[in-house]
Amino acid sequence: MSKLITYLTFNGNCREAMKFYQNCFGGELYLQTIGDTPEAEKLPANLRNYVLHASLDRNDLILMGTDMVEEKGLVKGNAMSIMVECSDEMEVRKYYDKLSEGGVATHPLKPNFFGNLFGGLQDKFGNHWLLHTK
Repeated sequence: MSKLITYLTFNGNCREAMKFYQNCFGGELYLQTIGDTPEAEKLPANLRNYVLHASLDRNDLILMGTDMVEEKGLVKGNAMSIMVECSDEMEVRKYYDKLSEGGVATHPLKPNFFGNLFGGLQDKFGNHWLLHTK
């Protein structure tokens, strides 16, 4: 496998979410709006600020997103979580605290049966995260 990248779909708040994730993790954020494309003039003005493609890149962390939702609408569920493997306790606590702002801490950080810290949460955008130390 070359690389597996998480690509999230939002409903008009991709820019807000990706800036939130940039605040949590750092890294370079790239945003392309519908207004930045050659097709912009063919679409309603209210859609031109929607994000067509976003990419947050920080070393091995790549998180992508879009506001482009299928006709049936956005369906958030708990069938998938984003796993963040952290190098130490300080890092995992920092990310857990930042990601849980405005969200729900589903599993507080605590040592698991093999001694590493592990925790889970749902962020304010409805995405599920799992965080642990190596």
